[in-house]
Amino acid sequence: MKFAVIVFPGSNCDRDMYHAVKNVLGMEADLVWHEHSNLENYDAVLLPGGFSYGDYLRSGAIASASGVMQQIRAHAEAGKPILGVCNGFQILLEAGLLPGVMLPNKHLSFMCHHEALAVANHETPFTTNYEQGKVIHLPIAHGEGNYFADDETLSALKKNNQIVFTYENNPNGSAADIAGIINSDGNVLGMMPHPERAVEKLLGSDDGIRLFQSLIENWRDAYAVNA
Repeated sequence: MKFAVIVFPGSNCDRDMYHAVKNVLGMEADLVWHEHSNLENYDAVLLPGGFSYGDYLRSGAIASASGVMQQIRAHAEAGKPILGVCNGFQILLEAGLLPGVMLPNKHLSFMCHHEALAVANHETPFTTNYEQGKVIHLPIAHGEGNYFADDETLSALKKNNQIVFTYENNPNGSAADIAGIINSDGNVLGMMPHPERAVEKLLGSDDGIRLFQSLIENWRDAYAVNA
């Protein structure tokens, strides 16, 4: 499986994402500069955290208008997996690939610590290696992680089982305790906590590695069926 880690000006978790899939899991991976992007030969796209374009206008707003997003939309429409973490999640929201918006944290301060999350849907391509309801621990690092959507959107997310991760102790005010959601087709996941920073026990938790393992195993199963 070959991963593209998209790099924007201001990305700062791209190396973490690359290390997780390349060095820890042994997959093919490239750091792909957003202006020189051809994603045709990649099986999955990873949008890392950071402060793309300095978070001017809104977090993720300028990156969402980058030329590479046309290819990412095509990638999503083809059913290929896309994972956006932290600023990557914000970019997916701004691009309309996921519903809702991000607001400043309820206490108006940047947060950087580990959080307990519950796996709210273990039947996505990203979560099959977790047990339903399993509480895991992943780091967060954001100032604008307060997920908001209107009542109609929240009802649809709940009805369609698109809420994938929820906070046990909601740190930022997110509606319905949402930490991560998936699109209706089940191949685009956005989440504020950082699984790529929790792939080795040395880092305080390796709970994030199962997300990447799930993705790889499900891709292999699908590839075997289509081969």
